[in-house]
Amino acid sequence: MKLQRYEIINQNIRKAFLEKKEAHPDQMRKRLKFSWSNWGFGLEDFDISCARLEKAGIQFIELHGNHYGADLGYRPSEIKPILERHGITCAGVCGMFSADNDLSSNRHIQRQAAIDYIKREVAFTAEMGGKYMLVCPAAVGRSKKYDDSEIDRSIDALSRVANVFTEYNVRAAIEPIRAAETSIVHTFAEAKDYIARLAHPGVQHINGDVYHMLVGESHIAQAIWDAKDMLTNLHMADTNRCALGDGSLDIDTIIMALYLIDYNNNDNCFVTPEPLGPGGDPYPAQNAKTDPAVLDKLVLDSVNYFREREACLLEN
Repeated sequence: MKLQRYEIINQNIRKAFLEKKEAHPDQMRKRLKFSWSNWGFGLEDFDISCARLEKAGIQFIELHGNHYGADLGYRPSEIKPILERHGITCAGVCGMFSADNDLSSNRHIQRQAAIDYIKREVAFTAEMGGKYMLVCPAAVGRSKKYDDSEIDRSIDALSRVANVFTEYNVRAAIEPIRAAETSIVHTFAEAKDYIARLAHPGVQHINGDVYHMLVGESHIAQAIWDAKDMLTNLHMADTNRCALGDGSLDIDTIIMALYLIDYNNNDNCFVTPEPLGPGGDPYPAQNAKTDPAVLDKLVLDSVNYFREREACLLEN
């Protein structure tokens, strides 16, 4: 029977992975850095969240970018001791861009709010030792465009604050998001074009999200392979946006693609589950309270399944 097109791509990736595994076993010894994006834990006490990650053997965290104003958000002096106590390191910060701080907005005050927010968040990221900050070119939760000039305004606004990324040595990670949740930059190709047009050394990286990639990319693993060292963080969730292993995601081929781009050997690169459940606007989760037992299972199921599949690929 003739293979389907995606199966041919899968076959090519597996072949390249096995060839690298045999020819360069030294490059395959270090495992992928598994993190967790904590803003989906909502209003839960930070110490409880960190205890959950420690129990699951997770050593990295993507912190909620919650500095929405000068007097809001995490205080490093308060959360650093908690992270240290649980043996957890900050991987990066999840920038949160809504209609209130929208780089592409047709209202000047909202673009200024996005610029000010980035300044606060990048400084915080650096203080926490994070490697990257996620940047959304337009508001998440607003899929209807204002006009045809959104991308121009977004690039202009981000260019005005781009120097802060080089100043603090923090990577700006542009995230393509599905069209159901935002109005511009839905694919890796569009993210690359956005980065090329902005043309700033501080804005050179991509934050992928496999849930968005399911509809934005023709083949998730191929897009990862093609992105090479532009990819610095990969949000993970299964096809139903729930725990890894709960859907039909081809996680093996994704893992193989990550090893092909030497993702496991780059200290700036992370795999970060963000299973938020289906829906058009995930942001309400940050202000919600969820049963801790539900979150415990979500984390344990995801990390156990991911490590199981990674081990199967590398140890056999």
